[in-house]
Amino acid sequence: MWFKNLQIYRLSAPWAIDLAKLDEQLARGEFTRCPSNQPMSRGWVSPRQDGALVYASDRQWLIALAIEQRLLPSSVVNETAQERAEQIADQQGYAPGRKQMKEIRERVTEELMPRAFTRKRKTFVWIDPQNGWFCVDAGSQAKAEEVIEHLRNCLDDFPLKALHTQRSPQSAMADWLAGGEAPAGFTIDRDCELKAVGEEKAAVRYVRHPLGDEVGGEIKSHLAAGKLPTRLALTWDERISFVLTEKLEIKRLTFLDLLKEEAEMSAEHADEQFDADFALMTGELARFLPQLVEALGGEQAEAAPVDGSVPPWEA
Repeated sequence: MWFKNLQIYRLSAPWAIDLAKLDEQLARGEFTRCPSNQPMSRGWVSPRQDGALVYASDRQWLIALAIEQRLLPSSVVNETAQERAEQIADQQGYAPGRKQMKEIRERVTEELMPRAFTRKRKTFVWIDPQNGWFCVDAGSQAKAEEVIEHLRNCLDDFPLKALHTQRSPQSAMADWLAGGEAPAGFTIDRDCELKAVGEEKAAVRYVRHPLGDEVGGEIKSHLAAGKLPTRLALTWDERISFVLTEKLEIKRLTFLDLLKEEAEMSAEHADEQFDADFALMTGELARFLPQLVEALGGEQAEAAPVDGSVPPWEA
């Protein structure tokens, strides 16, 4: 149940929805198996596999989006289409043109799709309606946007916005590395990546390497030469280790052994373990996220659009 990544968003206004209404509206987009003639299907599934589309514990909510895809490699389609085109060429005396080849590929895709294997994955979302956090366990913004798009299709009201801080993560990480010290409550770990802003995008990576005085001098030289940090490994309060990116993503999120031992001690069977894991994880994240935002100068107030238009996140 422990999240491995965080794509972080904010609920921009008090969300006037209760648990029963959320479950009811999610049912509008419940998961069904991928039809034989479709390349993909997505929908909400029970995160705890007990039938409920929302798992709730101490005013914290968990939902899960399932995505099933049919695996039909383009190389297979192209090879079959080429064989079909050669047969047609023998029959009509000349090779198919561009438009005819497109139609052949489309027919081949329709024929092969029902026989394609399927792959299913789940993306979990933690929602803290009281404190306004909306976090997706996804390694990329694109996967988080799949969840957000499906939510917007299901919910009557969804006041979501991006999280913006007063200081950019890149600027803050550069200062921490230049000073050799992270802000209060955080420590710098052993992974770091810096990239030049020029066209070549020259990059320097330190992996499992102590970023002490010797390496710190090298890093300062890279910073002085114009390279900027894009990833930095940190530990918070000796309880959570993670990699912060320049896009304010949290990757390689790891809850240290002490927390997991606490969860295991308080659980006797699988259901209790799920409850304990979720309670400890959300409790730690609810403490961690405000301190991370504070380390980045605090949350940036949202400016109203000058032209009176609706921001994309509010659309």
